Formats: sequence, C-alpha cells, structure tokens
Amino acid sequence: MSTDYDDAMRHALSLALRGEGRTGSNPIVGAVIIDSDGQLLAEGFHAGGDHAEVVAIKALGKVPAGSTIVVTLEPCNHTGKTGPCTEAIIEAGIGRVVFAVADPNPTAAGGAQRLRDAGIEVIEGVLSTPARFFNRAWFSVIEKQRPLFIWKIAATLDGKTAAADGSSKWITSDSSREFVSLLRRNSDAIMVGTGTVLADNPTLIPHDGEDVKNPLRVVMGNRDIPAGSSVLDDQAELLHVRGHDFSALISALLEKGVKQVFVESGSELGTAMVEAGLIDEIMLFQAPTLLGGGRSFIGDLGITTLDQRFDLTVLATRQIGPDIFTHLKVGA
Repeated sequence: MSTDYDDAMRHALSLALRGEGRTGSNPIVGAVIIDSDGQLLAEGFHAGGDHAEVVAIKALGKVPAGSTIVVTLEPCNHTGKTGPCTEAIIEAGIGRVVFAVADPNPTAAGGAQRLRDAGIEVIEGVLSTPARFFNRAWFSVIEKQRPLFIWKIAATLDGKTAAADGSSKWITSDSSREFVSLLRRNSDAIMVGTGTVLADNPTLIPHDGEDVKNPLRVVMGNRDIPAGSSVLDDQAELLHVRGHDFSALISALLEKGVKQVFVESGSELGTAMVEAGLIDEIMLFQAPTLLGGGRSFIGDLGITTLDQRFDLTVLATRQIGPDIFTHLKVGA
C-alpha cells in the first residue's frame, strides 16, 4: 500500500482517539480533508453526534475541487441516527476517499462500492493495523458478540494486591492513579465484584474533572450493595448483575451499548473471567515494593506444570512515576 496518505491517516487516528468513551455503541472515527498538495483543510471526529466525515465537511463548508477525505473507517452506507456518510461525501463533491479499515457491520457496510459507483476514487487499507487496534472494542462486539474486557491490576513487584490484613491503599503512586483515571474515561463501563464494593467502597468514577457523562458502573455478584455505598450515588448509572452468569452479564452490557469494560475487580472475579476466556487485555501497574505475604492478583488456574503456563503478549511497557506499567494481550 502506498504511503502517500500515511501522515494524513496518522492525524485522523489521533483525532479518533478523542472520541473514546463518547460514541456509545458506535466506533471511534477520525477524518481529515486535504487538498491536492496534501495540505490540511478540515478535520473531525465522532463524539456521539455527527460522524467524523460529516463533522469535517461541515467545518470546511464548501469543499474545493480535487479534495481528498482520509478516514479511519470505511464511510457508512446506511441511515441510522444520522444519514449515510457516503451521501454526504458525494454531495460535497469530494473526489477521493482514503480509509484504513473496511466496516465489518453488515448493516453499514458497502460504503466503498457506493462511492465507486458515484465515480469517486477509493483507496483502502492505509495504516489498517493501528486503525483496527484503536477500534478493537467495537470489532469485539461485531465479531465476538461481546465487549472487550480489560483487567486493571495494581500490585507489588511480587504480585500482591493487598497485605495480609487486607490493606491496599495505596500500593501504586499518584501518577499511576492519574493515568488510571484516563483509562476509566476511555471505557464505556467500569466493573468490580460485590467483594470489592464491600471492602473498598469505590466510586468507580474517573477523577479527571471532565464535564461529560461518566462510564456505566457495573457490579457483579449475589450480595446486596449496602445503602450509602458510593456506587449508589447519582454520578453515574449502576448496573448490578446478580449471580455469576457471564452470559447474563454480556447480554446486559450489549443492551446498554457497551463496547469496552474496564475491570477493576479483585482476584476472585478476575480469575473467573480469565478462566472463562473473557479477559482480552491486562493493564498491570507494579510498584517497586515487596510484601511477601498477602493477596495475589490471580487465583489458582489449575496449572501444575510449566508446560501449562498461561502466556501473555506484551503490547507496551513504560515507567509511570516510580511504577512500571505493562499492557498485555491475553493469548498470542
């Protein structure tokens, strides 16, 4: 694939990320309009209203002849809450469309062919790998019929999430907790078990000060949530899934339009989700400290020999304050 549009696509991808946690059941999408010399004319991203292509077109007003729109996902070809992006592109007189990833949703697919039928040049597959990664939660819903589950773990260097007496605040640094708040904001839901609610009384709210709708709070387990618990306040909606039926959990989340779940549970629920094949990624924050005893972040997986080990793939690692952050994919 030609790299002529790589820079424009990188910019479109950076725009798409601004919509994380704000698009409901829709994908995050960024778009830029450039002239024949590659100069930026307009840009847009999807944040729950107009789609990215339409935002960019409206920002420009009249689109000069010979312009190209570069977008991170194939323009949609159906009428939902908004009209088809294909028709907006055609009406704007754009001469070329460049996109990263084809739309796998059969309801919205067919945009590329509609544009070609209208005489517009279409180039696809530019930076498709990062574009697909950025929208991996949406692809999970389309392809696996379930949200993407990311398990956040804050632990000591020897893998402990609490001391023997149960104390756990705070193992990691202020810098790590600030980063976790951003990760919460970028998710559609934040999930714990009832044990975490009873032990820690968490708010499950991002603390970044943004004046936007907070993610759905999800609590799973049979036990009642005590009156006065922080998760019962009016800062965000609460979904209490009774029992331990993950099928019921997934159905409830899909009904709410949830694509990505940030799991902040203890080892019991986290281990059960790993065993059920539901944890897609782990975000591990390790403080440079040791406890020796205490609670481990993972329970017994039934592994008795090294050949049965549970391998992960490292996606990224970095130092945050004094802590080490590792982003891992479950499986190869």
